[in-house]
Amino acid sequence: MTKVIIVYSSLTGNTEEMSEIIESGVKEAGIEIVRKDAYDAKAADLLQYDGIIIGAYTWGDGELPDEMLDFYEEMEELNLSGKKAVVFGSGDTSYSNYCGAVDLIEDKLRELGADIVHESLKFEYNASKEELQQGKTIGYEIAGVLCKSS
Repeated sequence: MTKVIIVYSSLTGNTEEMSEIIESGVKEAGIEIVRKDAYDAKAADLLQYDGIIIGAYTWGDGELPDEMLDFYEEMEELNLSGKKAVVFGSGDTSYSNYCGAVDLIEDKLRELGADIVHESLKFEYNASKEELQQGKTIGYEIAGVLCKSS
C-alpha cells in the first residue's frame, strides 16, 4: 500500500496547521498518511514511505529551526531515490532569505535522490485561505503522483 509521511516543525502553530491541511488532502485522496513533529521523527523513518512531505518555519535569516536540526543532519545518511517529495513552510518577508529553511530542505531532498513533485509552498506567518487551499491541493497532487507510479 502506498504511504506518505509528513514531518514538520512549528513554533506558533502556523506550519502545524498547514501540515494538517496537507494531511487532509492526502487522506481524501485515499492514501495512508502519518504526520509527525520533527522532535518525534527519525530521518530513517522516511525510508518506510513512498511520499515525503516536510514542513518547517524559517528561523532568523534563512535558518532551519532548532527542532529540525537533528532530523536534517540524520538525513545525510539516507538514499531517497524513488521517493516523491514536497516541502512547505512559513517565513517572514522582512528577511532577505524568505523561507530559507524550505529551500535548504528541498535542496537536501534532491541531493539525496528524492523527486520533488510540486513547487514548495511558502507562506508568511498565518497561511491565507488561498494558501490553505494550495496545501490541500498539494496533498491531492502527491497522492495522485504516487498512485500513478505504483
